[in-house]
Amino acid sequence: MKPLFHGGAIFLFLCVWAFALSESGRPADAQDGTIHLFNGKDLTNFYTYLGAPPKSKQPYGKNNDPEKVFTVHDGMIHISGKVFGGLITEKEYENYHLTVEFKWGEKTWPPREDKARDSGILLHCVGADGAAGGVWMESFECQMIEGGTGDFILVGGKNKPSLTVEAEKRGNQVYYKPSAPSVTLQSGRFNWYGRDPGWKDVKGFRGREEVERPAGQWNRMEVICDGDKITNIVNSKVVNVGTKSSLTKGKILFQSEGAEVFFRKIELTPLPKRP
Repeated sequence: MKPLFHGGAIFLFLCVWAFALSESGRPADAQDGTIHLFNGKDLTNFYTYLGAPPKSKQPYGKNNDPEKVFTVHDGMIHISGKVFGGLITEKEYENYHLTVEFKWGEKTWPPREDKARDSGILLHCVGADGAAGGVWMESFECQMIEGGTGDFILVGGKNKPSLTVEAEKRGNQVYYKPSAPSVTLQSGRFNWYGRDPGWKDVKGFRGREEVERPAGQWNRMEVICDGDKITNIVNSKVVNVGTKSSLTKGKILFQSEGAEVFFRKIELTPLPKRP
């Protein structure tokens, strides 16, 4: 019986297979080149940075996590939220479609023990770790907070990033609204279109037009970074769109900010290169 592959064919097959591996060591999708940033087993592709614990002024810093804020079990990343900090990609990325699946846990910690569950995904992170408030990096935040998941927050570091959104003012707040006049900010927040005007910073808050599912249920959050445009999608609904972003490339940071949160999928698909 003849072998299915000759030596040269086997070598070619192995080369193709190796090329198709994602950065985490899992096979990338053969068609779109998806990178599995979370491999389901450990924190490969990431490093941690933690600020100072309660009653201390000394930050834990990089890859020092004595409180075990970031762990992996049962195919999920578990972020306890006990100490403010971030899980940060080792590499920088640009022009991609990021897909994340997350759910809130029950535990919350001071100083946000009775506040809305809070976290976020920081995009295009540049500069030094901890440059923003001793914890974050200069970036654009896709907010994850009960009632406000989908907001954009401009996080300043050494410099102040700027973003433009078609938005309308409701009171002293700015809300995304397609076809409204363009508003450019260098600090502050662009609310997602349906954020409840009566939002309160209380645990379990639910707005009238809520897109995020209740705590304990899985949510799908997608962010498309295409040049200087950022599109924020929550559970298949476009909730916010920013353009003319001053940052278009950087690391990606997942926050620990006082609330327990789980991630079971973090995938990044490079966008097709333009001619």
